[in-house]
Amino acid sequence: MADSKQQDAQRTAEEVERAAEELKQAAERAQESSQQLAEASEQASGLVSQLAEVASSGPSEFVFLATIFVLAIFVGYYVVWSVTPALHTPLMSVTNAISSVVIVGALIALGADLAASAAGGTSKLLGFAAVALASVNIFGGFLVTQRMLAMYKKKER
Repeated sequence: MADSKQQDAQRTAEEVERAAEELKQAAERAQESSQQLAEASEQASGLVSQLAEVASSGPSEFVFLATIFVLAIFVGYYVVWSVTPALHTPLMSVTNAISSVVIVGALIALGADLAASAAGGTSKLLGFAAVALASVNIFGGFLVTQRMLAMYKKKER
């Protein structure tokens, strides 16, 4: 009987030791979690202060221009996809007119006297490329418009 009580006491002592070890591990994990939480809190406060600085300085030029670009994408998408097939030919003519405006800007860039600046050669090269591409677009647009208008003419017998 004494032996059985001694074994029960020994088992109870072992269970207490296991429970104490588990509590110790849980306390260590809680301490690690609190340290990680403190680090995350410091990072968050740093981020908030950086955002406050950015907000107080006003929007940057890049953000402003990127916003306009994204809005132009949405407007262009809805304008192009809402065009009925009957309006395709007039839309092509308007596109050709826009390309003509691009050519005017490209000619200005091409003729700009920027030889002394670092962007002189780049400006002329990009101006030439813009003139070439816009010319192809205008010429092709007029060919497509002419062909589409020919489809509406009465056939001669």
